[in-house]
Amino acid sequence: MGRIVQKFGGSSVADAASIKRVARRILNAKLAGNDVVVVISAMGDTTDELMDLALQVSPQPKARELDMLLTTGERQSAALLAMALSDLGAEARSYTGSQAGVITTGKHGDARIIDITPGRVEQALDEGNVVIVAGFQGVSQTTKDVTTLGRGASDTTAVALAAALGAEYVEIYSDVDGVFTADPRIVPGARHIPVISYEEMLEMAANGAKILHLRCVEYARRENVPVHVRSSFSDKPGTWVKDLPASSTDTEGSKMEQALITGVAHDRTEAKITVVGVPDRPGEAAEIFDTIARNEINIDMIVQNVSQVASGRTDISFTLPSSDGRKAIEVLNAAQEQIKFEELLYDDQIGKVSVIGVGMRSHPGVTASFFRSLADADINIDMISTSEIRISVVVDADQVDAAVRAAHTAFGLDADGEAVVYAGTGR
Repeated sequence: MGRIVQKFGGSSVADAASIKRVARRILNAKLAGNDVVVVISAMGDTTDELMDLALQVSPQPKARELDMLLTTGERQSAALLAMALSDLGAEARSYTGSQAGVITTGKHGDARIIDITPGRVEQALDEGNVVIVAGFQGVSQTTKDVTTLGRGASDTTAVALAAALGAEYVEIYSDVDGVFTADPRIVPGARHIPVISYEEMLEMAANGAKILHLRCVEYARRENVPVHVRSSFSDKPGTWVKDLPASSTDTEGSKMEQALITGVAHDRTEAKITVVGVPDRPGEAAEIFDTIARNEINIDMIVQNVSQVASGRTDISFTLPSSDGRKAIEVLNAAQEQIKFEELLYDDQIGKVSVIGVGMRSHPGVTASFFRSLADADINIDMISTSEIRISVVVDADQVDAAVRAAHTAFGLDADGEAVVYAGTGR
């Protein structure tokens, strides 16, 4: 019938029984006449366990060796899945990322895909094999070392392979029945979304929704690869992520386009730094963020306070991944004499909550409704950031769940039934 790429997350292949169940699903796709390429994650919590082991051996493991270690998890599950398929009568071959032609930059732990040269994959497909590729990994174009693409990046591997192979679409299998209007673990009445645009999914992923890796959605939009998000534990229809033009005749898609708010996302992985007493003159803010950028630290939200006329100084606050918090503090402290700020304040007990939807472009009052719902729940807003289809706020960490539920209810997103997270991880 065609060529498809299927990706299975760690919760879908957590043990031997799960691997056999996944093998049967893959076999059904093959028997339907498809060429099938499978991208596989490490089993269950294997990556976390390998990371813990590394830290027991070395408190600061070298990034190159850490990549060598962490990539073994996906290789293990790929080989086991090939064995399971062979026992079902389907010829299968497993490949590492480098063997499959995934060429990356040289940054260990967070490499980017530069190119896919899938010659061996194409040959194996032509010979009638199911091809299984270890996700989350590749090989550096310059050093030829094994690299990893960042946590959750098996999604990105799948979309990149689909684009290189000319596949019709990608199926991303996890332990939830598609994309929902909020995390079902926080909002049991979260509503299933049948179809969502690349644009909205990008905002959802960028603001904490774990169902798809951000770079996966970016790649899918750029290469126009439809993504079908499904559960490996059920046969429910899932969610299609694809281009939804304004003239779309797709009934479900049109309904989702007209929705005021598509979903509520949250992120607990951010921290806030406040640079206190910055001289209020041209170039000082640039110096702060140049220092951050030179150390490859991403910034999310930024707020500058009103200048204190008497002192000629101001405060600048910004959020960043909490994993980069210590590094950011170190590099800013090292630049204190040059920037001449007074002190740094650090807070990692925060969370970001975002409402997302293309409908807010043409509907005034979304901000007021969002803020009113938080006020009614006695939730204080620390920082605010907006885009054309998103409003984000920073709140105290212990108020994130309440904020998500308040916003979800305020925009009429609650469903009658309860969503199911089959394995409890959401991936």
